Amino acid sequence: MGAGTVDEARTVHDLPAEEAWLLLGSDPRQGLRGDEARDRLARHGPNRLPRAVSAGPVRRLLRQLHHPLVYVLVVSGFVTLALRELVDSAVIFGVVVLNAVIGFVQESKADAALEALRSMVHTRARVVRDGLRHEVASEELVPGDLVLLEAGDKVPADLRLVDSSELRLDESALTGESLPVPKRPGVVERRTPVADRSNMAWSGTLVVAGTGSGVVVATGAGTEVGEIHRLVGGAEVLATPLSRKLAVFSAWLTGVVLALAVLTFAVGVARGEAGAEMFTAAVALAVGAIPEGLPAAVTITLAIGVSRMARRGAVVRRLPAVETLGGATVICSDKTGTLTQNRMSVRLLWSPSSEVEVGDRPEPGTLAAVRDDQALWWCLLAGANCNDAALTEAGQGVGDPTETAMLLVARHLGAAPHALPRLGSVPFSSERQYMATRHADGGRPGSDVVLVKGGVERVLALCSQQLGPDGAPAPLAAEPVLAAAHALAAQGMRVLATALLDDAGPDALEDVVAGRRPLVLTGLQAMLDPPRDTAAAAVRSCREAGIEVKMITGDHAGTAVSVARQVGLLDGDGDGDAVLSGAEVEALDDGLVGEAVERASVFARVSPGQKLRIVEALQARRHVVAMTGDGVNDAPALKRADVGVAMGRSGTEVAKDAGDVVLTDDDFATIEAAVEEGRGVFDNITKFIVWTLPTNMGEGLVILVAILLGTSLPILPTQILWINMTTAVALGLMLAFEPKEDGIMTRPPRDPRRSLLSAPVVLRTLLVSALLVVGSRWVFDHELAQGASLEVSRTAAINVFVTVEAFYLFSCRSLVRPLWRSGLLGNRWLLVGVAVQVVLQAALTYLPAMNALFHTAPIDAGVWLRIVLVAVAATVVVELDKLRWRRSAATARP
Repeated sequence: MGAGTVDEARTVHDLPAEEAWLLLGSDPRQGLRGDEARDRLARHGPNRLPRAVSAGPVRRLLRQLHHPLVYVLVVSGFVTLALRELVDSAVIFGVVVLNAVIGFVQESKADAALEALRSMVHTRARVVRDGLRHEVASEELVPGDLVLLEAGDKVPADLRLVDSSELRLDESALTGESLPVPKRPGVVERRTPVADRSNMAWSGTLVVAGTGSGVVVATGAGTEVGEIHRLVGGAEVLATPLSRKLAVFSAWLTGVVLALAVLTFAVGVARGEAGAEMFTAAVALAVGAIPEGLPAAVTITLAIGVSRMARRGAVVRRLPAVETLGGATVICSDKTGTLTQNRMSVRLLWSPSSEVEVGDRPEPGTLAAVRDDQALWWCLLAGANCNDAALTEAGQGVGDPTETAMLLVARHLGAAPHALPRLGSVPFSSERQYMATRHADGGRPGSDVVLVKGGVERVLALCSQQLGPDGAPAPLAAEPVLAAAHALAAQGMRVLATALLDDAGPDALEDVVAGRRPLVLTGLQAMLDPPRDTAAAAVRSCREAGIEVKMITGDHAGTAVSVARQVGLLDGDGDGDAVLSGAEVEALDDGLVGEAVERASVFARVSPGQKLRIVEALQARRHVVAMTGDGVNDAPALKRADVGVAMGRSGTEVAKDAGDVVLTDDDFATIEAAVEEGRGVFDNITKFIVWTLPTNMGEGLVILVAILLGTSLPILPTQILWINMTTAVALGLMLAFEPKEDGIMTRPPRDPRRSLLSAPVVLRTLLVSALLVVGSRWVFDHELAQGASLEVSRTAAINVFVTVEAFYLFSCRSLVRPLWRSGLLGNRWLLVGVAVQVVLQAALTYLPAMNALFHTAPIDAGVWLRIVLVAVAATVVVELDKLRWRRSAATARP
């Protein structure tokens, strides 16, 4: 069979089964010959998806160096090495290595955590070859193989069904459809969407009921799952907002630093200074102005955010995803398993005389109300005994989700599942639309009883009476029953009717099927996949934070709208622009799709390609999009989104590989918690930048001013490096541990277009830089004027920088709140850092070995008093500047 034939065979859903066999060159009874199967396996390859090539440890380590500021540091390191400034060069390269190691370790930990979430299952398949049944590894299947299916199987390849008996498949991982889908071998229209091709069984879906057989039409990359895999590979991976902002920031900073360095060199040479000496000064300015600690600070802050997220149930695979999630302006959420519990649950029992709401933990009054109404009690018994599902000892359901829901509600309300001995049954079929069972010892006159459950209209057609609350039958009133069923269905519930037949003899089942003995209606059971208890509150919190939440699901619109109302995504009727189907999205041209998806809150019956288009349309409107999902069908959109959030428990391996974050509890509330942590991370990175940028620029400007004035340098290059490295580690990095500020989830998301170098940041940088330059020059010149040595004066200037930075650090704990409102004990790491810095400065100032190494000298108490006065004055000015910042923050956060 040639490649072209395989491609044609993928679309055999519109052909009769006989033509499919001919096209695939196989036999409906004998299957393939063994030698032909081996030839095809050699020709088409194993039935598996291409495995993604994971980066090795060396590549992952080198990937940590791919950062604009790291490039600047590496260049600076080589320049200082060429100038034989070995200490400076060693420190710079040490920062680079530290940054790379932290990122490498975190990425390795995330990969290990993800690996622990995966369940490695090797699938086997039953096939017919040479007329005999064989069990083979699913990887050995080839187009043309005849595959046998039964309940519990995982479909091993794309199959065109040729035979089925009550076959139902769980296709939620592929299509998003939450309920099992009935399958039959007939012909469907060629243009029928994948989710509605009832004669096809798709690779990776699960058989939940019935039996069937089908011919393999596609394997590996040729399956529908393989097509999604191709979409994942083709989806563009965008740079994170933080990465883009840091790239712009680094380019700006590099330009400014180089311009100042060139200016320093040119002015010095013009004043008659030696070229080599001025080159050294220019390098000193560059080293001073570059925030060497920023890459490490960003990485450590992100790593701390990762740790905090992990404690709240979110495993981060890539560090920048922490901040990206915090900057999300839209969250596109899957429905099943994320906003809902991914299990059917009976929520209401209805009889012609009463109705009772039930849940997972019914109240004592609920039990009494059901037992007091014989119609409700027999409705419960019918659901529990006319049932082919089962419960494990742990209370987990095995079988059809709706039947499992009926077993669970019966057990909660005291009706033991399968308590009535079964004497015979008529299985459910799509033609009959009901199931019937005959039981001994029904506890009613005549002893034996027939119980029936099925579609409401079909069961009503079998009934002539309805059971009263006292157990006595009365004439059937069909209209109220239908009205109740329609009202419940409008709420997104699946409604089944139950009925019984007393005095059921050996031929009772045949009589029921033939319509010879009418039934007595007992009531209705209405069920749904209930929203998670935390979903509505989490959606509300996101909206209060200015984040739009949109539901994107493969399920039907009615079910999606019902859940959307319950969790607060829809406030009204759910009509009009708020709800779009996948087909409607597909029909929109590129010029209109963006506005349409902006308005809509619910997208139903959406295919993988349509999910991808929705995400791209939102991004084109400058949204930062977080996408959640668990199925193979979600993977392309997960990869394309600014941050993909995969489900760890129910998620497929494809979805986890495509996601940036994996939730260990599959709960939407965890996403909201992760957004909160992400906002805190960005705040702390911003605080570090606001703290470090002015201090670094001040160090560069001190040298520039000295060159312009033609005076001695107040601080030497090696001393600048000491300031940078000790303060960045002991002081600045402590901001990474800063707790989240109050109200972090009540403010709008930051504008994705807003630069790190916003107007308030630039003005604060200029202000603090000027304070440092003026304060250090004043103390330096004062000490020289008092007859102090150059070493003493420079030591005083060094300590001005460090002391002002320490005071300024506490001011930066909040960029808008006054210093006294932040308190001193909110971040105890700051106190530890300041204590360490005090020890380091004391060593630099008073230890002879440090004096010799860094050209410093001891200073007296009077000098320290002047240093502290400068620091206090600078703090007062900064606190006054916060009034301006607060006005700016009223419209946009930095």
